[in-house]
Amino acid sequence: MNSSNTTVPLPVNFEKYSYEAATLLRLYKALIKPRMIEEKMLKTLRQGKISKWFAGIGQEAIAVGATEAMAADEYILPMHRNLGVFTSREVKLRQLFGQFQGKTSGFTQGRDRSFHFGSKQHHIVGMISHLATQLSVANGIALGSLLKGAPKVTLAFTGEGATSEGEFHEAMNIAAVWGLPVIFLVENNGYGLSTPTKEQYRCTSLVDKGIGYGMDAVQIDGNNILEVYHTVSHYRKSILENPRPVLIEAMTFRMRGHEEASGTAYVPQELFEKWQEKDPVLRYEEYLFNQGALTLSQKEETSRQIKSEIAEALQEAFAEPLPPAHTTKELQDCYAPFHYIPVPFATQKKEIRFVDAITEGLYESMKRFPNLILMGQDIAEYGGVFKITKGFVEEFGKQRVRNTPLCESGILGLSLGLSISGHRSMVEMQFADFVSCGFNQIVNNLAKSHYRWGEKANVVIRMPTGAGVGAGPYHSQSNEAWFFHTPGLKIVYPSSPEDAKGLLTAAFEDPNPVLYFEHKALYRSMTESVSEGYYNLPIGKARLVAQGDELSVITYGMGVHWALELTQALGIAADILDLRTLLPWDKEAVMESVRKTNKVLVCHEDCLTGGIGSEIAAWIGENCFQWLDAPVMREGSLDTPVPFSKNLEENFLPKNRIREKLKTLREY
Repeated sequence: MNSSNTTVPLPVNFEKYSYEAATLLRLYKALIKPRMIEEKMLKTLRQGKISKWFAGIGQEAIAVGATEAMAADEYILPMHRNLGVFTSREVKLRQLFGQFQGKTSGFTQGRDRSFHFGSKQHHIVGMISHLATQLSVANGIALGSLLKGAPKVTLAFTGEGATSEGEFHEAMNIAAVWGLPVIFLVENNGYGLSTPTKEQYRCTSLVDKGIGYGMDAVQIDGNNILEVYHTVSHYRKSILENPRPVLIEAMTFRMRGHEEASGTAYVPQELFEKWQEKDPVLRYEEYLFNQGALTLSQKEETSRQIKSEIAEALQEAFAEPLPPAHTTKELQDCYAPFHYIPVPFATQKKEIRFVDAITEGLYESMKRFPNLILMGQDIAEYGGVFKITKGFVEEFGKQRVRNTPLCESGILGLSLGLSISGHRSMVEMQFADFVSCGFNQIVNNLAKSHYRWGEKANVVIRMPTGAGVGAGPYHSQSNEAWFFHTPGLKIVYPSSPEDAKGLLTAAFEDPNPVLYFEHKALYRSMTESVSEGYYNLPIGKARLVAQGDELSVITYGMGVHWALELTQALGIAADILDLRTLLPWDKEAVMESVRKTNKVLVCHEDCLTGGIGSEIAAWIGENCFQWLDAPVMREGSLDTPVPFSKNLEENFLPKNRIREKLKTLREY
């Protein structure tokens, strides 16, 4: 049976800590500020002036005590009930209240709510609603500190409910294996919304989970600000001397509902009565009075100053209008600005395979960007399952070429933290199919970071993809369409060695998250004369690989090679347009080809229904209708999983159906 803070709490014991009066008073002022803001926010919520509030009343000592123990330039990753992190970091209340009301002055300019924001100025990375994801981001920031040789510790908050998430376990394991200087601070307040701890875990305490991953772990009284401050200070100093992760479980209680609309009917009333006796503000204030460290006049003056500051900031935030909607700006702000500067091809060329072009693109980028880190399963000494990084660890070292545990989500989240810390990173999915295990970090953290709070995500995710190699349903999927629907991502899909190298180098230059798809069947089957040294190609520009006036084939990846082979065999003079970049895709090039030939087939290897070709065909129908002499046609693979047996796989793939569509379109 697990222990739980839903039992009778122990008295708060301040006496075992000895601090000077100045420190005691500093902590007091920091502690009462979020309490007073909370009380005002609850009134504002009832007045309908804000839409939602996650009250941290009764838990302030954790956020305040921990933040006060950290250096001002060390990153903190807070959660819902950590207002004290922001106030202790002296975030301006005017901007904070603007954030809560969805105003332009807020950190997200009205694009996100409450504490879903970050501020590099204050070294804070705000949460997203998907719990435990921030722990992986914290790992990346901590790794960045290690790589730069900077003596810094990263602090990440989470709740006891989130310790049931897979991301929690991935983050803990990575931090332990890599010896990352990070403190995981678990606020155990008894309930994950309405679910009590006894229904969340069966271990005696959450400390056991830390011990299980081989890290120091300690349980503290989260309502005792001196204990929180002392413990975090102690471990921070220890981690600076001996970098490693530490788990701190802070026992506390949620005195309000999960958020105000949920209420507290599911909590036994006697627990509120017992935990009220441990109120972190009242008990600490009482202690200071007894110690003679605080006088009534000091209390009243401090309260007056904070109350005045709150009132003035709120008045200004209320007076600010809601943000105007500018469609162009909204679209632009999904991506970090990037000015492409061409690096021309070298005159010296050599014949290499598709797989070698990717290796060269990685190698040249590693030389060009000393802050580039490669991560993936088995990519170091083994060189990856396709041997693309063979020899890299000898050239660049284990710090920059890193084998990872089997945990896609944890590493993808870590890559965002590395970007925040000033690094570039590549994450190799062993197979593109496995990216589903890290889907959330890509579409909700990496993709949205710039739109939400202006933070780039300089991450390239390599995706070995495609069928035709007899690998069956879980090593052959074309899943680029999963991400095509997500603003903030860029998707690159080369079909030739020259493009593979130049687009990969460009992806590392781009400050936005790039999914880089590479077809496994092309790795060793295609060769081309490729420029030596470093060059790049523009992301977002298609390439016309063949020209003709009978019809246009709009495609990418393996579809380019099918189209070339089939049009030649059928004697069709066709424009074959290789999109190369799927997000954003080159609308001008598509329109120019359709205007020229008046007939168009859109095809791809992915399943037909919901594929990227559907969007392109719809766009052509809407924007190029006046030039069309035939219906827009499309073709793709069967709407089934990818089968293993050769005959079944050939039937699944669209090559033969593309042949028939080309005949039909020519004769239309």
